[in-house]
Amino acid sequence: MKFTNSPMQEVTFNNRKIFVKRDDLLDKDFSGNKARKFYYFYKNDFKNVKKLISYGSAQANSLYSMSVLAKLRNWDFDFYIKHISSYLKENPQGNYEASLKNGANLIEKNEEDLNEYISSNCLQKDILYIQEGGRVLEASYGIKILATEIKNWQIENNINDMVVCLPSGTGTTSLFLQKYLDCEVITCSCVGKDEYLKKQFFMLEKDEKNHPIILKSPKNYHFGKLYLEFYEMYKNLKEETKIEFDLLYDPLGFITLLNSNYFKSSKTIVYIHQGGILGNQSMIERYKRKFDFKK
Repeated sequence: MKFTNSPMQEVTFNNRKIFVKRDDLLDKDFSGNKARKFYYFYKNDFKNVKKLISYGSAQANSLYSMSVLAKLRNWDFDFYIKHISSYLKENPQGNYEASLKNGANLIEKNEEDLNEYISSNCLQKDILYIQEGGRVLEASYGIKILATEIKNWQIENNINDMVVCLPSGTGTTSLFLQKYLDCEVITCSCVGKDEYLKKQFFMLEKDEKNHPIILKSPKNYHFGKLYLEFYEMYKNLKEETKIEFDLLYDPLGFITLLNSNYFKSSKTIVYIHQGGILGNQSMIERYKRKFDFKK
C-alpha cells in the first residue's frame, strides 16, 4: 500500500474559494482520517499480535478501515456492535458489507457484556485493542504526517492567514492537528455536545492551549440521525465542487463553517476531507426510504 501525500484542491463553494485536502484519495482502500489515525498500527512492528479488536456502529468508517488494516497485517479482527438492524443483516451494504468481505468478525453484544469482554481480553499480548473511533495517542503518528503535508503546502504557496477546518467525532484528528500546526484549527461536534468533545480532548491533551476551536452548530443534531439539510448540503457540495463528501460528518462540518465568521473572513480555509465515501451507499438508501425521494 502506498500512503502518499493527498492532493490539495482549490474549489469554489457558495461563492467562496476554499482548499480541500483530499484525504479521500490517499488510497483506494485505506483513506480519510481513519487511515491517518491507524497508520501507526500499519507501519510499526507488532510481532506478537494475532488479533485486532474494537467496537462501534455497524456502518462506522472505523470498522471498514480497521478491517483493511487487519487484512494488511494478516490479523484476525473482531468488531463488537451494540445493535445490528435486521434490515442491514438482510441487505448488507456499505462499510458493513465491505468489512465482512475483508474477513471481519462482527459480533452483536450489549454494552455491559461488551465492556466486560474487553476488560478481560485486552490485556492479552497477542490482542491489539483500539478504542472506538481511534481515540488513541498512537493516532498522532499519522496525523503529524498530515500536518507536515499541510505545512509544506502552506510554505510553497506563501500563505500566512490559514485556518484548517474539519468536523469531529472523538476530536482526535483536530486535536493533534492543532498540536502540530501553527495556525488555528476549527471544528464542530458531530457525535455529542461540545462538552463531550471537550472531554475527549482532555483525555489526550491536558493543556487546553493545544485544543482546537469548537464552532457552535446552528442547531443541535443527533449523530447518525437523518436531516434533510445534510442531504441538501451533500448534493450542493457535489454539484459545486465536483467532489463527493461523506454524508455523516462533512455536511455538518460545512453547515457549521458556512455559519461562522471564518467563512465570511478573508482567511485561507483548508478543509480536510473526511473520507468515508463507502458509507454513503447505505446512508443514501436510508435517506431515500425516509424522505421518499430518488438519489
